[in-house]
Amino acid sequence: MPLPASIGNLAEHIPPGVRDTLRPLARRLGVAAPEGHWSEQLSPPWARYKRRHRDRWCNICHWSGSAFEGHAHTESAGCPQCGSISRDRFLLWSCTSRTPSLAGRRVLETSPRLGDDYRAFMRRWFSYRTSDFDLSMHQGDVQLDLQDIDLPDASVDIVLTPHVLEHVPDTDRAIAELHRVIAPGGRMYLQVPVEYGATRAPAEPEFHADNTPVFWNFGWDLTDRLRAGGFETTVLVTAAFAEMLRRERPAPDTRGTEFHLDSMIEHARPQDLTVGASERETSLMGFEPAYQFVTWECLRH
Repeated sequence: MPLPASIGNLAEHIPPGVRDTLRPLARRLGVAAPEGHWSEQLSPPWARYKRRHRDRWCNICHWSGSAFEGHAHTESAGCPQCGSISRDRFLLWSCTSRTPSLAGRRVLETSPRLGDDYRAFMRRWFSYRTSDFDLSMHQGDVQLDLQDIDLPDASVDIVLTPHVLEHVPDTDRAIAELHRVIAPGGRMYLQVPVEYGATRAPAEPEFHADNTPVFWNFGWDLTDRLRAGGFETTVLVTAAFAEMLRRERPAPDTRGTEFHLDSMIEHARPQDLTVGASERETSLMGFEPAYQFVTWECLRH
């Protein structure tokens, strides 16, 4: 059950010492998580970082410290408290920094990486459900095929879909289904690995770590498909990456990596870009290297 909006808004402004005093009462009322979980915090997912925060800050669990674990990469830079990696943080940041009136919204997240603590935390603030295609590697509340979503029309306010669409054979059919189930005024934050500037099928069979086949390596032209499907769409990137794509900043040498930055720059569409994270935010939340972070914001009218 999501936390009532009035409580959620108030919680953001309660000093930490007062929160500690109120927490036992909050647990008895069912609006605080059990003791010992990072998810017991009273700050909602859309709470902003403070000046007192240290070099790194997790926008999911609000841990703050000197360094994330691992190395700078979209699949690394782990939070030592909640286990989020940097792409997890960029997806939720994209949503919470740009969506008004979040409390109590009907949220569907497809195949989320993070487990029970994250999901329990999200359910305190949203009407939150998770889905997965076959409930094998990712456990979900419901089993859904994005090409044929077994949900009523206009039944979801926000869809978070991280690294799923590349595993779906029929992209346009999935986009049409997502448009159908999102209510007017709702939105989707869609994240896929972007390693090339233009969409292509893998040259040889490709599988991700959960042994799921990859059908598409998407590029910037995914924007056209989303707009054709009825969404008002912009591409959220970091400030530094936007400057690279506009040829206002030198690009690093990515030869020998999976990121074909020369192709991304060649096919870039600066008019479709929106800066979703400033340089300060990029450093603080570990969105580095900056060119590895892309999320499509899709508004349903």
